[in-house]
Amino acid sequence: METLRVANLGLEEIKKVLPHREPFLLIDHIVECEIGKRCIAQWHLTGEEYFFQGHFPGQPVTPGVLQLESMAQAGAFAVLGQEGMQGKIALCAKADKVRFRRQVLPGDVLTLEVEMTRLSGVGGNGIGRAHVDGEMACQAEITFVFAR
Repeated sequence: METLRVANLGLEEIKKVLPHREPFLLIDHIVECEIGKRCIAQWHLTGEEYFFQGHFPGQPVTPGVLQLESMAQAGAFAVLGQEGMQGKIALCAKADKVRFRRQVLPGDVLTLEVEMTRLSGVGGNGIGRAHVDGEMACQAEITFVFAR
């Protein structure tokens, strides 16, 4: 069976697959995705995001947990885009080997790459990496479970 590949998808196409909505939809572009296997997505940070007001006033930085969540959403797109997965939610169950390597600032484009390493009917695992201009910002091993 051939892997379904999609590329260059915007916000409306992402919303057809992911249950997340603003202000907690943290990806806005799918660069390319092999459904069920891997996904490259982007989050364009304008500086107008709600969290920059308090994290930190005068020196805004994207919270690490939101970087991790954006990676999880990119992985969820790859998984929930599969046939028969409509209506399911992929919940983050565990994150291992999380490393934050640089600050993500207003105006940055966070490029998220997630590769599925294990997938079953109840959940799976993926390895995620987030970059800004080719420089590693965050990486993690993510475990998720499915819910309805």
